[in-house]
Amino acid sequence: MMLLLIAVSCGDGFLDVKPKGVLLPEQLNNRKGVNALLIAAYSLVDGVGSGGTSWHGSADNWIYGSVASDDAYKGSTSGDQPEISFIETRKILPDNGHFRGKWRAVYDGVARCNDVLIALSKATDIPDAEKPLIAAEARFLRGHFHFEAKKMFKNVPYVDEKTYNPEDPNSTKLPNTEDIWPKIGEDLLFAYQQLPPRQTQKGRATKWAASALLAKAYLFQQKYTEAKPLLNEIMAQGGYILTERYADNFRAATNNNTESIFEVEHSVNDGAGGGENGNQGATLNYPYGGPTTCCGFFQPSQNLVNAFKTDVNGLPLLDNFNDADVTNDQGIESTSPFTPYAGTLDARLDWTVGRRGIPFLDHGDHPGKAYIRDQAYAGPYSPKKHLFYKSDIGSATFNSNPRLNANNYRMIRYSHVILWLAECEVELGGLERARELVNMIRTRALNPVGFVKKADGSNAANYKMGLYTAAWADPVMARKAVRFEERLEFGMEGHRFFDLVRWGIADLVLNAYYDKEKLKRTYLNGVSFEKGKHEYYPIPAQEILNSTKDGQATLKQNPNY
Repeated sequence: MMLLLIAVSCGDGFLDVKPKGVLLPEQLNNRKGVNALLIAAYSLVDGVGSGGTSWHGSADNWIYGSVASDDAYKGSTSGDQPEISFIETRKILPDNGHFRGKWRAVYDGVARCNDVLIALSKATDIPDAEKPLIAAEARFLRGHFHFEAKKMFKNVPYVDEKTYNPEDPNSTKLPNTEDIWPKIGEDLLFAYQQLPPRQTQKGRATKWAASALLAKAYLFQQKYTEAKPLLNEIMAQGGYILTERYADNFRAATNNNTESIFEVEHSVNDGAGGGENGNQGATLNYPYGGPTTCCGFFQPSQNLVNAFKTDVNGLPLLDNFNDADVTNDQGIESTSPFTPYAGTLDARLDWTVGRRGIPFLDHGDHPGKAYIRDQAYAGPYSPKKHLFYKSDIGSATFNSNPRLNANNYRMIRYSHVILWLAECEVELGGLERARELVNMIRTRALNPVGFVKKADGSNAANYKMGLYTAAWADPVMARKAVRFEERLEFGMEGHRFFDLVRWGIADLVLNAYYDKEKLKRTYLNGVSFEKGKHEYYPIPAQEILNSTKDGQATLKQNPNY
């Protein structure tokens, strides 16, 4: 009887044990859970936190947007992080782990956005008026992550909450044969229509952030007519103004300023373990001596430095800026005499590049070779825009590692909007309006209050800048001037390579760059940009393998890889 009782009373229900330390779907399908999922999606905007990725997926794209362009060298030494060297020298293969790191960062971000939308559809305690706002933030972020994938790899799948099923690994094994620009546009348009102009919490997406990113997506498609009214509206109604000092866009103390439209938020000493909310994506990119002892990557190119030279009127040398080099201390010991370049320069150079004899923020004058890990290999310059100030140590830096700091990355700022609108005006025939817009940027840059100063208060270099006073009648010249201004304004910020590609001039500009630079950096001998291939990076080989469904890979490799 006992055996019979046991037989009829026991089922397998006792095997269903809820896992500990894991939030179950039913625990997240409410207001608190949905907002937690949304914060998790925001947390991947910096590109860090997906499968151990750090600089591989960094939001500032310092590898893919700057080192891969004419703005920067990889830096450090020839044998350090060779995968980055392969990207710099166009020895690009689909099994390069950096590409998979970036892919994982953006598509994990997409998955988190879809988690928000799925939970939102099931939650019953969220007021109806609040739901569209949550959905809009999630869709803004989803649009951003897909945008990152699109500009990196071009042929990529679009994954939404209708397709994505977290319980079915095959649900995201989608083909990459469809152009996803329209779907990115739909996400960003929804966000633009639903989000408020300002948010109480810094770092959350706004109407104007969505509008600006949508306009940028149009620019990548050469849809200037569609982008122009969005950018005009931001200028007319957004309430943004350029900061008085250009440098205020690159300091933790002036995060989220009057120019900021969307920033990647970093924080330190906030209770998170290991300073993980600091700027991990840039953790390699500090001088090898002086303020830090690691790691010497991301060194500005001589070509970039030369671009800041000015003529007798204080205007850029659009066509011949690279004929002669700005004087540098290549091969000169820090203990030996050196006289910095005496010619006229755009003052933005010394907020973009650390060079010998010029104040390196408040760390004292840059000493040259003593700050460089291998000057013969990677040149004499240091990156600067993401660096912490000496006076910020302890308050805006992580206690045990100042490289993890709270200096935000300004992903979209008002100066972007102004110069994107100038692009539209050039392409649509408004050359004089384009000149006015470029002069807005130059007016801020030539204000002496924003110049780098020596200890005695004098200018650190021979800064001479002027405005374009003659009417613009030639669209070729106007286009060149606008694009050149974008390089000066956003140098070392991870945009340059993607700009060259969307303008359709990457092969011309970069092959000319290699021809000149190989005389200085011998590792660039034989390097060339192959049109029709190098505009986009290869689909990561492991992701193609992972896409296998019913014995066939659903992802196809990009052309010529």
